[in-house]
Amino acid sequence: MTRNLLLRTRPSLRASRPHVPPTTPWHLPHRPYSLPSQEASLASLPPIDPSALTITRTTTPKPILPPSDLIFGRNFTDHMLTLEWTSSTGWHPPRILPYQNLSLDPATCVFHYAFECFEGLKAYKNRDGAISLFRPSKNMARLNNSAARICLPTVGDGKGLIELIARFAAMEERFIPAARGYSLYLRPTLIGTQRTLGVGPPGSALLFVIASPVGPYYPTGFKAVSLEATSYAVRAWPGGVGDKKLGANYAPCIMPQLQAAKRGFHQNLWLFGEEEYVTEVGTMNFFVAVRDRETGGKELWTAPLDGTILEGVTRDSVLALARERLVPEGWAVRERGFTMGELAAAADEGRLLEAFGTGTAVVVSPVRRIGWRGRNVDCGLREGEEAGDVAKRMKEWIEGIQYGDEQHPWSFKIR
Repeated sequence: MTRNLLLRTRPSLRASRPHVPPTTPWHLPHRPYSLPSQEASLASLPPIDPSALTITRTTTPKPILPPSDLIFGRNFTDHMLTLEWTSSTGWHPPRILPYQNLSLDPATCVFHYAFECFEGLKAYKNRDGAISLFRPSKNMARLNNSAARICLPTVGDGKGLIELIARFAAMEERFIPAARGYSLYLRPTLIGTQRTLGVGPPGSALLFVIASPVGPYYPTGFKAVSLEATSYAVRAWPGGVGDKKLGANYAPCIMPQLQAAKRGFHQNLWLFGEEEYVTEVGTMNFFVAVRDRETGGKELWTAPLDGTILEGVTRDSVLALARERLVPEGWAVRERGFTMGELAAAADEGRLLEAFGTGTAVVVSPVRRIGWRGRNVDCGLREGEEAGDVAKRMKEWIEGIQYGDEQHPWSFKIR
């Protein structure tokens, strides 16, 4: 392998499945819709060793852009972290190098068979200059699940990679603006690098981490979005890889998003099956706050982790905080299957209080309306209101932990 880096529905689109009566959720707990990573993991080989790290510093440091000029994912820091892996020797010593192009043979398997998965997390700087990560062990666990599913090497308990990412983020500290809402977005990516057109487990791989300084997703405050309920295209299906963070899951979603944009919507709300179960929104998990029809009690719903839903770190954080802080206020928190019809009925009866997406980039993204079957389903926001109470509180709580306002076990201190 040559290298710069010296690398050592409708029937046509809807997933087919047996018919399930509308009253029976398709999220059946006894059905193994997702392959457990431990069943697919590769043989144990030498693990990642942070003590073997070597660092080569750039001789041409990049200028620091004004915070107002930052665009998500467009600007990158001076360096990158790289780790090679081979099936015979395991993980090679890690290196931090000047940011540079990769040089890969045209027959490299990632180009032909999509041996690629990735993660996304952020480094935050608080008002005292301390730097931290947010729940990085969750990202490591998800990276392992994704990698194992496509026969790429896993990273063990993740502690070694977290240590390396922390050292890398500390090196790039000057790129993190010292202002609320700004952070350093970190993108670990794992690819198969074997030069072959044969279809099989890659004999070599590369894990690299790059970093991009980013600003607030909503620089002028919350802006509620509109969604198009989408059933003609399916994001994920039982037995597939919708719960894994694979690049191959993202590209097929762009065309439906462009189609939704032509009709005046910001994103797709992905529905599944004849019953039109609500799954995810765009590239985010999806939550709704409703009142129970019988009791009037407040409930927070999100789709369960049945193998079709990505196990979002923000999703898990919202659920944990809701159980800790909303349940004592009388809320019920439910991971349950629900349909677009249920959602529309709740809106028509005045029981749909709010809806929002969750993800690393945005934390929470409030939803104003959903286009469905030729009508608009109102999601509870009043005229001039851009976010509901739960969305605002979740953003405040999570950012309070990320920026050090609240001391919390989820915060991983770098320095």
